[in-house]
Amino acid sequence: MFYIYEKSSTYIIGKPDRNGVARPDHRQSYKTMASAKAGLTRIKKAENLLPTDPNYAEFRYAICETDMFHKLVEKKVKKKNMMSGEEFMEPANRPYYLSPSSETYWSS
Repeated sequence: MFYIYEKSSTYIIGKPDRNGVARPDHRQSYKTMASAKAGLTRIKKAENLLPTDPNYAEFRYAICETDMFHKLVEKKVKKKNMMSGEEFMEPANRPYYLSPSSETYWSS
């Protein structure tokens, strides 16, 4: 499995919407490298930027295998536990409802 991720924030990027904007989506993965490259090509075409633009998809996004991404690439963010108030580090792509910093996590 492979992810397309934004290099600066390490957010996993989803498919572009009808307005041509690719937003973070922690569920989006690709079975092969070829399909991930095709997804990156679709993002490039949807964003419709010139290759000299610093926000061009090839400069902004990268592709990585899922295991390597979670071990070596994915950034950790500092959050505060909602119940105890203690600070902790968690992966940047953790869904909100699975984070101890959210009310949803504690209300189940």
